[in-house]
Amino acid sequence: MQRNQRQERKSPLVPSREGGSVYDIVTAQVIEKLETGVIPWHKPWRTETPVNLISQREYSGFNRVWLSAMGYASKYWLTFNQANKLGGRIRAGEKSSIVTFWKRNTYTKKNQDTGEDEKKQGLILRYYRVFNLCQTEGIADKLGLGESAHPVPDIGVCAGIVQDMPKRPQIIGADQAFYSPAADEVGIPAREKFTSTEEYYSTLFHELVHSTGHISRLHRENFDRPQYFGSESYSKEELVAELGASMFCVVAGIAPRTIDTSAAYLHSWINRLKADSRLILSASSQAQKASDFVLGKSLQEETEGN
Repeated sequence: MQRNQRQERKSPLVPSREGGSVYDIVTAQVIEKLETGVIPWHKPWRTETPVNLISQREYSGFNRVWLSAMGYASKYWLTFNQANKLGGRIRAGEKSSIVTFWKRNTYTKKNQDTGEDEKKQGLILRYYRVFNLCQTEGIADKLGLGESAHPVPDIGVCAGIVQDMPKRPQIIGADQAFYSPAADEVGIPAREKFTSTEEYYSTLFHELVHSTGHISRLHRENFDRPQYFGSESYSKEELVAELGASMFCVVAGIAPRTIDTSAAYLHSWINRLKADSRLILSASSQAQKASDFVLGKSLQEETEGN
């Protein structure tokens, strides 16, 4: 733990009879980014939390990470149809971004004991496509929404996130950053050892996300089992920490810490995602739960689209 070129004319809700098909679509897009040397959960720029223009709801989980990674100046997103209803349009040649959500579903299943059909409730993973306000014409000026200024880093917010974390582990000075589940403590070098205060807090956020897996907090699956570098459980936990830390950086308006961007690092994530198409969405969900815990928010599963 130590650490498509043509304009798209439709914005359909795309159901999946087998959830894996949506997982595959999402994972393929993440892999495409990685293969070009871009790490979606590590952005060198500062951004605001993405928001749906119509509902004014903030995106969460994978959607927050993915839309933030697009690098647009505006925090607002909307569908093709929503743009039309506002009297605007999507610029020719603009490419949409994917958004996933869980939808409640009623289905019939035969009871093996009685032979009777019974109504069951489940969740279906679906997706739809959105465009950033910067990709549109005839909307921003009408609504008085110019380009958003890059958020100003707020170190006070960073310090507040750490200070107000419920059931916070002990934080000690150390030669390297780490989280020890056995001692339930986070080690972090002195702030002056980092190239910037932003990098210090980004690194600390990473380790605090790890700590939320502890039995006294969220008790993440497999967290108590021995983890070794390169293992499936280790890789997922590291991804949860990376994604969670990036969410805090968005809240505080700071840039994420500098991480390994070598070919070997990128190749390892590509292999992991190819082996498990559910990994990125699963880790994003866990990262959102970790973020909500640290920020003292109630945990709510995202079941409706934004």
